[in-house]
Amino acid sequence: MKKQLFLYLAIFLIFTACKKNDIQPADKAINEKVNALYTQYGKSNEAVYNQAISGDLFSKDLKKVLEDAIQASKADIEKVKNSNHPDEKPLIFEGAMFSSLYEGYTSYTIKSVTVHDKTAEALVEFEYNMATPKVTWTDTIHLINTEKGWRIDDITFDKIGNSKDLKTRLTQFVQSTQQ
Repeated sequence: MKKQLFLYLAIFLIFTACKKNDIQPADKAINEKVNALYTQYGKSNEAVYNQAISGDLFSKDLKKVLEDAIQASKADIEKVKNSNHPDEKPLIFEGAMFSSLYEGYTSYTIKSVTVHDKTAEALVEFEYNMATPKVTWTDTIHLINTEKGWRIDDITFDKIGNSKDLKTRLTQFVQSTQQ
């Protein structure tokens, strides 16, 4: 009887110890979302103008803010084109939209992922080595877990940038087109 009890206890402990690995699928899914962001939209703002904003990548809230900003920019481009001064510069996205540094980055590494129930933060370290000295910084990608999986909800920029976060940057951009 004692041998059976020890056997059942050992099996129970093995399964409960394996529970700690449940976080890995979330980390993997979050890493995939961050990599998708910087693969699809990272190095050039042309991508936001030339393709639909992904509902699989961004939260509904961030997707709407992005679409509003893109629409405002496209409207300003048309307004300038049809004005008496079509050679003026319209309000467009300049610099790297999804990164703190205006010039963008030459490489990035996901340093850590922290999951808190239905939200997560991914710390992403960037490097820009096209200048001397090279510049490194860390942005924080905020994600939410929806019924359809993890979605990027915002990006908090490092202090080297001129904006606090992506949603604020986009909201200010839309407001600037309305002045």
